[in-house]
Amino acid sequence: MGARKSYKAGNSYKDYKIATIGSHSALQILYGAKQEGFSTIAICEKGREQPYKNYKVADRIITVGRFKDTIKLQQQLVGEKAILIPHGTFFEAFGTEDIQKLKVPYFGNKGILKWEADRMMQREWLKRSGLTLPKIYEKPENIDGPVIVKFYGARGGKGFFLARNAGEFYRKIKERKAKEDVRAYILQEYIIGAPIYIHYFHSPLTNELEVMSFDKRYESNVDSIGRIAAKDQLDLGLETSYNITGNVPVVVRESLLPEIFRMGEAVVKASKTLDGDGKGIFGPFSLETVITPDLKFFVFEISARIVAGTNLYMNGSPYTELRYKEPMSTGRRIAREIKAAIERNELKKILD
Repeated sequence: MGARKSYKAGNSYKDYKIATIGSHSALQILYGAKQEGFSTIAICEKGREQPYKNYKVADRIITVGRFKDTIKLQQQLVGEKAILIPHGTFFEAFGTEDIQKLKVPYFGNKGILKWEADRMMQREWLKRSGLTLPKIYEKPENIDGPVIVKFYGARGGKGFFLARNAGEFYRKIKERKAKEDVRAYILQEYIIGAPIYIHYFHSPLTNELEVMSFDKRYESNVDSIGRIAAKDQLDLGLETSYNITGNVPVVVRESLLPEIFRMGEAVVKASKTLDGDGKGIFGPFSLETVITPDLKFFVFEISARIVAGTNLYMNGSPYTELRYKEPMSTGRRIAREIKAAIERNELKKILD
């Protein structure tokens, strides 16, 4: 691709810099890169530089008016042999079409992005993986039980709501549209169970899948409503909201791990059939799941990138401790993969 052609390889990892935009999981990405010996660049919107200054994870901070202005920095970043690491805010700021046009080397497979961004294409990917998925309703009139209404894009749960029938859906969607520009959405069966987010890493250098960590999300205001008696919820007329405010660490039952590995491997295998180049997904990704009382996994969503739940594990998780015997966040694991690719002269396997 264009990014690869514009990039002259260096001789050592010290010739390269790791760059990302200052939000989402940038602290972890930049800290992990520094642990692996890379110089780092944080691209921050004006007024949002303080965390990256305070925690000293960025060797250099570049300030822009808005994240999308990073496009104007491309020549500079290519000249510095910078490698861009994407995350959720990155996708929200650029969109899949603009990401395809980036000339700065990018860690990941851009061809996968359209499969993540479109929820129906994402569902097709998960179906090809043989995973168990919740039912999807084609139109509100078909709703015959509780559904969660999800909007497209990396929104962090913003605006999601529950509905039990068509009337309730139309009332709530009207309220959402009055507040913001919401268009594309999906009507997904609401499964009762324990929500678990699985953090994976797949290496194209070794063709090995790693389970890095797990989290559950702390959502406003649904988590605070859960502390209020049902009668009081009704009396107060409370409406649930699923905007993510933080993440909570989770260690799963050990007996669930074989199925967790199987699901991740199936997703990677299926991803290699999605586009003609056969590269598939690599690097970090996450499956959003719910585990029912009979310990069955329903998979709701895939994030084809690092997710914010990995921020819990800046110093590694119990699972990375088993494998690495040293601090290993997902951010550091990305940097180590890049470092290994440079040392093996195989950067083309991991950059787009």
